Amino acid sequence: MPIIKNIDALSRPNSKLRKDALAILEAGLRAIDTKNILRQKISLHDNSFCVSTEHAKIRGMGFQCNFFERIFFIGIGKCALDGALAIEEMLGDKLTDGIVVDVRTGNLKKIKSYVGTHPYPSDINIDTTNRIIEMVEGVTERDLVLVLISGGGSALLCMPSDKNCDSLSRITKELTNKGAQISELNIVRKHLSLVHGGGLAKILYPAQVVSLIFSDVPGDDMSIVASGPTVKDDSTLEEVKNVLGKYNVDSDFIKTLNFTETSKEDKYFKKVQNFLVLSNKDALMAMQEKAQELGFRASVETNTLSGEAREIGKKFASDAISPDTCYIFGGETTVSLKAEGKGGRNQELVLGALPYIKDSRVVASIASDGWDNTEVAGALADGEMQKKAEELGLHPEDFLEKNNSYDFWQKIDGDIYTGRLGSNVSDLVIILNRNGKR
Repeated sequence: MPIIKNIDALSRPNSKLRKDALAILEAGLRAIDTKNILRQKISLHDNSFCVSTEHAKIRGMGFQCNFFERIFFIGIGKCALDGALAIEEMLGDKLTDGIVVDVRTGNLKKIKSYVGTHPYPSDINIDTTNRIIEMVEGVTERDLVLVLISGGGSALLCMPSDKNCDSLSRITKELTNKGAQISELNIVRKHLSLVHGGGLAKILYPAQVVSLIFSDVPGDDMSIVASGPTVKDDSTLEEVKNVLGKYNVDSDFIKTLNFTETSKEDKYFKKVQNFLVLSNKDALMAMQEKAQELGFRASVETNTLSGEAREIGKKFASDAISPDTCYIFGGETTVSLKAEGKGGRNQELVLGALPYIKDSRVVASIASDGWDNTEVAGALADGEMQKKAEELGLHPEDFLEKNNSYDFWQKIDGDIYTGRLGSNVSDLVIILNRNGKR
């Protein structure tokens, strides 16, 4: 069954170029299936729990399960539920206890599943984080804690230094709406948290900690993914001050925030192993392979795409591109909000492309978690979509002005729908060009 649920509808009117574009995106999504990735990179042999990943600084490491008195599992973020299903399958009765906090819930045997709020934290998230802390209270060096960390964890794992969710939500919303990069936003959030910026590692000390990290950030900096709960943090309060100044955050509001220094002591991290299990490179390489299979000259242009979404879309639709070519991108653009419309950066990127699209070209962009700030994953644009909008009297500029990309794509059936996915490795974007034929 396809991951993209409306492939057939989007492929009409018998557009091979659209079908190819959707097949390429589908290949990227299949390559980042959380359960499959864990089955590939984690194994249990002769009572030894082994992690093997080419992304890790340490190529393959084993932990003897019978050495540990207890084994706990903590899952954080949009990959947590699927990760918990795989971990339960592998460890079975060897697992002592576990908790996951995700945007979805499911039936687990031993691990407890909780749904948190995202993208803004709430008291629900604080309550679940307290449950995690209570679960691991009193851990010793004879305990093993497996931590799956994925995008969304900055909000879902939540313990503000002042116990005030409202102020944390406000600063998150303000910086997001002003177009702050995820690295900038997470530097600020780490210094308002007792569990991020290495704070969870401090709580888990002196247990052996193995973190399985699914990167959703440009450059795969593990200290930025979910604001780095088990990674020693190098950022400073001075950097926080610079970010707040750059985006002109109200000085009176800043005075109400309780900034703290992140955990810097080496001892809390000596028994922590952080493994980068998956990044958008895995999806991008699978997309390149599929595009080549379909007869395109395909290249991964970057895995750190950034910039204003609508401007990126315009550039992708306007730039010269050779026939039978596929350009592939991963990363996260930003949307500087001008209005309170509905939509996400992927839909806005493609809407920015639509007025400039050529008949021989498709531009498509999706969120790899299937949720582009709405229930759709993203959108697809080509010459037919442009003509349909003109026939309906819809002007992309009007919808962009209101940051209302969602309503536009709903009206012309250009959205890509997957439902919420248990994967999250940044956005996936393609430009596809044939030889002038639709």
